Amino acid sequence: MITNPHLFFAEVSLDISRREFQSGLEKLEIYADHFTSSYLFNLLYAKALLGLNRRALAGNYLRKCCAIAPANQVAWRELATIQVSVSDKEPSVDAVLFDPVMDELEQLSAALMNFEPIKTSETADPTSIIEQKKPFSDDTAIAVPTETLATLFSDQGAYKKAIKIYTHLIQLKPQNAAHYQEEIDVLLDRL
Repeated sequence: MITNPHLFFAEVSLDISRREFQSGLEKLEIYADHFTSSYLFNLLYAKALLGLNRRALAGNYLRKCCAIAPANQVAWRELATIQVSVSDKEPSVDAVLFDPVMDELEQLSAALMNFEPIKTSETADPTSIIEQKKPFSDDTAIAVPTETLATLFSDQGAYKKAIKIYTHLIQLKPQNAAHYQEEIDVLLDRL
């Protein structure tokens, strides 16, 4: 049994970097049942298989890596490289590297390209520009009074509207009443 998996994986990684793929593969095969859900184990196994030109089987181990850690891009890149090189050299092996996720994405893309949204028509005439620019009266209730809206009215010279909003804000936020009262006093001086 392995006492330190990190040293074991480092040793196998060293074999692979030295291009001793068969040696690395033999070390990994002994512990294949113990590390089935290990990303690193499956990645090293795939790299050893790639070194021995066993691309289809390596693709299976890389797919396991992608399932174990979908956010890790190392296995995804290796898998894409394998699929490109296999499809360039051996089109018959392409069926072995069939990726159901990519197939489903391609089907969804095709369906979206043919999608036609339901066309609707307006039943009422749009509000004219003149109507949109028409100011509302000072007596109109404001559904959501905010300090920003009061400042905007003050900047536009609509002092009565700003005072009305500050008065509502005093009721809504009594903790800021002193600040709002100061703003009202300033606006009353401008009237």
